[in-house]
Amino acid sequence: MKKLLASLCLGLSLLSGGVALAQTPPAEAPAVTAAAEPAAAAPAPEAAAAAPVAAAAAAPAPEAAPAAAEEAPVLNSGDTAWMLTSTVLVILMIIPGLALFYGGLGRSKNMLSVLMQVFVIFSLITVLWVIYGYTLAFGGEGKFFGGFDKLFLKGITPDTLSSALKTIPEYVFVSFQATFAAITVALIVGSFAERIKFAAVLIFAVLWFTFSYIPMAHMVWGGGLLAADGALDFAGGTVVHINAGIAGLVGAYVLGKRLGFGKESMAPHSLTLSMVGAALLWVGWFGFNAGSAGAANGIAGLAFVNTIVATGAATLSWLAAEALHKGKASMLGAISGAVAGLVAITPAAGFVGPMGAIVMGLIVGPLCVWGVGGLKRMLGADDAFDVFGVHGVGGIVGAILTGVFCAASLGGIEPANYSMGHQVWVQVKSVLVTLVWSGVVAFVSYKVADLLVGLRVSEEEERQGLDISSHGETAYVR
Repeated sequence: MKKLLASLCLGLSLLSGGVALAQTPPAEAPAVTAAAEPAAAAPAPEAAAAAPVAAAAAAPAPEAAPAAAEEAPVLNSGDTAWMLTSTVLVILMIIPGLALFYGGLGRSKNMLSVLMQVFVIFSLITVLWVIYGYTLAFGGEGKFFGGFDKLFLKGITPDTLSSALKTIPEYVFVSFQATFAAITVALIVGSFAERIKFAAVLIFAVLWFTFSYIPMAHMVWGGGLLAADGALDFAGGTVVHINAGIAGLVGAYVLGKRLGFGKESMAPHSLTLSMVGAALLWVGWFGFNAGSAGAANGIAGLAFVNTIVATGAATLSWLAAEALHKGKASMLGAISGAVAGLVAITPAAGFVGPMGAIVMGLIVGPLCVWGVGGLKRMLGADDAFDVFGVHGVGGIVGAILTGVFCAASLGGIEPANYSMGHQVWVQVKSVLVTLVWSGVVAFVSYKVADLLVGLRVSEEEERQGLDISSHGETAYVR
């Protein structure tokens, strides 16, 4: 209890110090907005088209909105090149980044199974995305789902420009968003690792992607319910991290605890590989966040620097909290803190200033230490790689604090008619909707998979390890 109080005191002290930093007026704030860039850097139509993908509810700069309405969409090669690069960076996050990060956290007998699950989920979801996922998420005007007008990418040609990002080809936008869908589903693997049947993973992935990821993406980014309410989510706090986090927690409950959990050592078998994976995640996250600006502009630059400093701040605050608890700072703590910072800044990357990003990182570190420790014990679930403790808790913190630090007085870029209290309430509602929607869909999806093929491997197979029992291979030579 004394250690927990000490950790909370640390978090409060970091928060008070960070808020003081955030209240310092940023002298160069106007320079990060697309509207404030010189005309030579980006013509008015391109600046308007490069507004954040996730900022459907945020009002564009007054100067840019009329220009976007008057001028016809024009392909911009710089924006296109940046979005192609961002797409590749997000793929790097998943394969090999996430796969190695999760694989190293498991036991050696399950390393290959984790790599396999992440790799095949990426393959599966990207195919489903172009068949029906994209049209249901970004086509039509429903509150929860889009339409079927672009089923099988019908009507899209190499010359078609994206209606969401008017300076890039629609094929590029389709590809970029496909990677978001894939990593969201793949994140859930970390919660039920080391005990689930491979066939059940695939059945769950199809169902949850169809009935949770797609509607959440449409509600937030496709002009659906939460977008109409004014929710801010620059790159996926609700759509990706909270969505995956609660689905993972439900999975941990439905599958039950691993054999020997709490009695046998289940320490990561290779923190070296996990560190490599975390580093690849951090590098790839620049495509995730800065790419969500949708253009090579000042907002991308803002998201880029925020992704650096929020992650660094969260790493430091996690280690400080860990040192108070255990007396030592660990490599596992460092990479976990970095991921927590990346998660927290994701919904805010293009809306808050760098000082606000630092404060968010300082806050989320200790809170996620509690999420993977005290909260996990309270919940009593065997969330193998702490998907909810990091992505769920970090996503919730980031989504809510976005409504605070987007304030212009704190260095942010606030939407029209901004009121901090109102915006925070809107953010809280979006978090609650995500938790309930994803939690229910996940529970049903797990149960359907259980009915069809069964969820859990046998006790003998689990003790042998999923590498051999599920795939007939091993990650390492014995």
